[in-house]
Amino acid sequence: MPTDPVGRFLAALDPEHREAVAARPREEQERLAAAWERELEADTELDTLDELSPPAVEAEAARRVLESGTD
Repeated sequence: MPTDPVGRFLAALDPEHREAVAARPREEQERLAAAWERELEADTELDTLDELSPPAVEAEAARRVLESGTD
């Protein structure tokens, strides 16, 4: 299991998006990972889901980051 933010973010993505994001420059990956971490911290709806399935929360937050136009 990756421990750095970029590795964790990439692991949370579905395979198609993971490949696309992994092909981006490292700086862009770091920016997306930071946005992903902010999404995980800020969204209270995810807190409820986190109790049920932490991987699902990480995947949902990653999806939101990519869809928010920050990609």
